[in-house]
Parts: sequence; structure tokens; C-alpha cells
Amino acid sequence: MGVKVTVVGGGSTYTPELVEGLVARADRLAVDELVLLDTDAARLEVVGGLARRMLARAGFGGRLMLTGDRDAAIEGADFVLIQLRVGGQQARLGDETLPLKFGTIGQETTGAGGFAKALRTVPVVLELAELVARRGSPGAWIVDFTNPVGIVTQALLDDGHRAIGLCNAAISLQRRFAAWYDVDPSRVELEHVGLNHLTWERAVRVDGVDKLPEMLTEHADRLAREMRLPAELMRSLGAIPSSYLRYYYLFDTVLEEQRPGHIRARDVMEIESRLLELYLDPGLDQKPPLLAERGGAFYSEAAVQLIASLYDGAGDVQVVDTLNGGALPDLPDDAVVELPARIDRDGAHPLPVAPLAPELRGLVQSAKAYEQLAVEAARTGDRAVALRALLANPLVGQWEVALPLLEALLSSNREQLPRFFPQAREA
Repeated sequence: MGVKVTVVGGGSTYTPELVEGLVARADRLAVDELVLLDTDAARLEVVGGLARRMLARAGFGGRLMLTGDRDAAIEGADFVLIQLRVGGQQARLGDETLPLKFGTIGQETTGAGGFAKALRTVPVVLELAELVARRGSPGAWIVDFTNPVGIVTQALLDDGHRAIGLCNAAISLQRRFAAWYDVDPSRVELEHVGLNHLTWERAVRVDGVDKLPEMLTEHADRLAREMRLPAELMRSLGAIPSSYLRYYYLFDTVLEEQRPGHIRARDVMEIESRLLELYLDPGLDQKPPLLAERGGAFYSEAAVQLIASLYDGAGDVQVVDTLNGGALPDLPDDAVVELPARIDRDGAHPLPVAPLAPELRGLVQSAKAYEQLAVEAARTGDRAVALRALLANPLVGQWEVALPLLEALLSSNREQLPRFFPQAREA
């Protein structure tokens, strides 16, 4: 018997990536109903049209449903993949520009911008999760790709939902390093440790041999160019930091780069507009090359491999966001971490790793404290908690910045933050 997969945010330009992945893994995942759910009917019809043509080209024998009805979409779903963006790209533009006015970095998943996104997103995802618990199939899984993944997944798991968070960062690095050594990606294993968008590769094993020492010496210049981080920094750490750690290690440099106004959100808006025009072409039945510029490389591979492993219990090892459960000694068992985990029908089982070095541990523990406060603030709409969250955020952390910045963030996101403005909701 096949399964029902529901994509929340099915009108995303990412969706063709997911459709391609589902087609490629039809041998492991027998999908007989794919539902694309979105509140934007016009956009859903455009993206859904391309999805329909791609499925027809692949000989898909199941049913494709396009809908704005949440109940119908989630009814009986076995897997619910969440890739929504509350407030759309305009909200992202605010996340990436408003913090700059207060002397801190603007980014959609880390720092103050990521905090604003968490406040908008967590309540919506938790509401959807409650609907999945009531109307999804028994034992339905939620796979969250919505940023900030670590915070959203923490909120889901705190409430006891069957959920796993997923980011494409680890699989992208695995593919990159496989290309370096001209080997199949299955032969490359990463020791990927930390939190979502706050991770390091402490080993890069090719056929079981750690190539990291060689990469940090013989290929240091190439590594520095590709990661946009100083080679000496990586040698000092003895690890390859996530590209997102550039915001922490090179704060002043990134801030100066952002000040002239070149913001990723504007690039994405332009790319999305061009993609939607392409998707309208009735002759297009495969994802266009331009989609690679949107970001999310290997998203479909990671997402569908995860769903397939949850479905067939194959026991694949994949990097996911899940409860620590003692795997990373530096954090509590109930903290969500991003680690390699063995995936089966019961979920993700993180593989034990060695403790973090002090210079990594301090940053991870500080960021996790911020994430926990961010979840609480998003749930409650408590401004005092929200202020403490910004004070705990390693990219903010100053009272003179956090106090006015919080008021600006709340004001600019007022329509998406009813918990912080209950009087507006009652009116």
C-alpha cells in the first residue's frame, strides 16, 4: 500500500526539487497521493502545474492534489513536510535589513532576523502539528525544513510531536567533498556536530580515512575560498565551520559587507519571479537549471531519503535535527542537536560523538540557551522572555541594542505576531 505525502507550502519554488526526489526514490517510497497545500491559490496553480507535468513525465500513477484546505490536505497523511514562510519574502527582507539599523547582522535564520522569523513561525507550525496529531494517519511524521530548523524542531519535540528537522547543509558539504576526491558520495562520511546552522565538520572520512588534516594543510587555500573563512581559522579549530559561522567569526567583516544594502532576500525575490515565469510554460516538465540559484541544493535528496528511511526502516545514517539523548555530552538530553543519526521506522537515533572542544562548546551552549528562550517567547508572546532571548543571542547580546531592536522587530512583524499584540486580535 502506498503513502500520502503532504507538503505544507506546496506553492514554494522549491517544490519541483521535492517532486524530482520523490520520482527518483519511487523504488523505496511508494507514494500514491501527493498533496500540495498553500494559501496562495494562484502561485499553487503555477507550481502545481509544473509538478503535474513532471509526475506525468515520470509515469506517476498516483494522485496529485492542489488545495488550500488544511484539513483535507492533512487528513490521513503519513508524512507532512513543512516548508512554509510566514510573511513571505517581504518578511525575509525585513529580517535581513532591520537589524542593520541597530548595528548588528541581518540574516533570516541566525541573529535578530532569525529570531523574528522564529517568532512568526513557531506558533503556526505548532498549530499545524496539532492538526497532524488529530487528522493525520496513526504515527504520522512531520519533517520540518522551515527555518530556523533547530528552533522549530525544538518546539515540536518539546510538545511531543513525531517530528524531525532537516537542513541541506550537511548533504551539500558531503557532495562537495565527494567531488573533491572524485568518489561517489556514499563513500564520504562527515563528523558533523553542533546545532542547526552552527556546526563543524570534525572529520571528513573517505572510505574510512579521515582527509581533514590533509584538507587543512595541502588544500587550505581552496577550502578557504569555498567556505569564505580564513584558512588559519580552520587550522586553529582543527575543523571546518559551517558557512553560517562566518556571521560569528567574522562579524565586523560581514556587517560591513551588508551595510551597502546587497541583501540575499532581494536576489531570491528576483530569482523566484523568473522561476514562476518559467513554471508557466506548458512545455516545461522538469526543473529548470535556474532553480539551482534559489538555494537548497540537494534538498530533494535529503528530504526524500529521510522519508524513505522512516517508511522502510532501512537504517540509513543521515544528518538531522533531533533530540540529543546523550549523543553530544555537552548538552542536555532534551536539547535538539544536529548530528548524524540512524533512521528507522521509530525515528532518528543520533550516533554518539566526542565532547566539543571548549572553543566550540561555549558557543553551542550559548546559542542553545538563546534557542530555548526563543521557543518560549514564540509560544507565549512574553516580551520579557523575548528580550532575554535577544540578550542571550551571541549576535546581539547588548542591552543598548536588544531593547530598541526588540520593539522594532515586534512592530514590523505585528500582523504575524498575535501573541504579542492580543488587543489587536480581540479588536
